[in-house]
Order: sequence, then C-alpha cells, then structure tokens
Amino acid sequence: MSDAPEAITGLPPYEGIRLADVRLVKTAADAEAAKAALLAADAIGFDTESKPTFVKGESSDGPHLIQFADDRKAWLFQVGDAFPHLAAVKAILESDLTLKIGFGLSDDVKRVRAKLGIEPLKVVDLGVVLRVPGQKNDLGAKSAVAKYFGQALTKSKKISTTNWATPRLNEKQILYAADDAQVALRVYRHWIGIGNVLPPIKPPKRPRIGKPASPA
Repeated sequence: MSDAPEAITGLPPYEGIRLADVRLVKTAADAEAAKAALLAADAIGFDTESKPTFVKGESSDGPHLIQFADDRKAWLFQVGDAFPHLAAVKAILESDLTLKIGFGLSDDVKRVRAKLGIEPLKVVDLGVVLRVPGQKNDLGAKSAVAKYFGQALTKSKKISTTNWATPRLNEKQILYAADDAQVALRVYRHWIGIGNVLPPIKPPKRPRIGKPASPA
C-alpha cells in the first residue's frame, strides 16, 4: 500500500495523542521521571527529528529532538549544544529489556550514534517488519494506519521541514513529533494483538573501522 494521499482518501482521520499527554523534558527531575516510566514498559515508541538542510552538500547535525512514547504519554527531549539529559536518553535507548518501536529508524539510529555516542538496542523498524512477501518498499506509518486501523494519518510536510533546532517548539511541532513516536507503538500493539509474532531482532550494525595502514 502506498503512502500517497490518494491511497487513504475517504478514510476517517486518525486521532493522535492529546497535547495534555505530551511532556517536554526540561529538568533533571523530568528526565528521571521519563526514564522510569519508559523503562517500565515492555515496548515504547521511538523517533527523532532533525533540522532540515537546504544547501547542496550540507550535512545535518541532528538529531535535534528525540521522542519516546508509551501507551498513554509521550516525552520529547530537545538536543542542543549542551544536552544535560544524555544519561537518561542513553539508559532508555541502550536498555536490552525495552523494545524501541518506530518506522524508518535506520537514519535515526545512525544519528544518535554519531552525535551522542549512543548504541540503541532492541530496535524494531516496523517499516521492515510489516512488509509482506513480494513487497519491495518498506511500509510507512500512513500506510500502516490505513491498513490496520482504517484511518488516515496526516503528516504535514510543512511541519516536518520546520526548524526542529529551535528552543521553543510550537504546538503543531510538539503534536507531530509525539504522534510520530506513539503511532508506531499503537500499530505494533495492534499487529501483535491480531496474532503476529515479532521476528528475532538483529544486533545493531556497527560502523566499519578502517584497516590500519601498512608499515612502510
């Protein structure tokens, strides 16, 4: 199923998370509370956002936002030049007891590894897991919501390409980011609930280390 708009025309809208159920992590106490809640879950939603680049050859220095969700709430961690909540995020992502569920997580994992030195464990990319035999492309969140819930998930390109590095996120950014994390968890819960079994999780691919130079 395509993520193109015409593929989901006519479906009722997906009802995402409420703003009241989203927490912007600002203090050490906020980070500890988020860590405790998330690590108490067997599975959590996970995603990141990065400030877009518009200049040819320019590389992103993201992630600028890391978002997690359990079945009821979402937590957003803003990643600036100083990131006082690194220990909490590292503990969450490197836990081998809690599954991290998301769509298209390859780049997210690479970015948190490169920028923060975190090696996420127990990562489940639903885009890959939900592919059916003969399907070449990964399944996107919009297609998954249409397929499993019969609803239309709205993902605004205008919001997705906003400045995620800004210190003050607006309401639309907050809800977009929180939904990205929680919708993956909701799809996973439904998919497991209808009798599917998660395949074995492969260990993370570590970056190749160049061969040492031959002695002269």
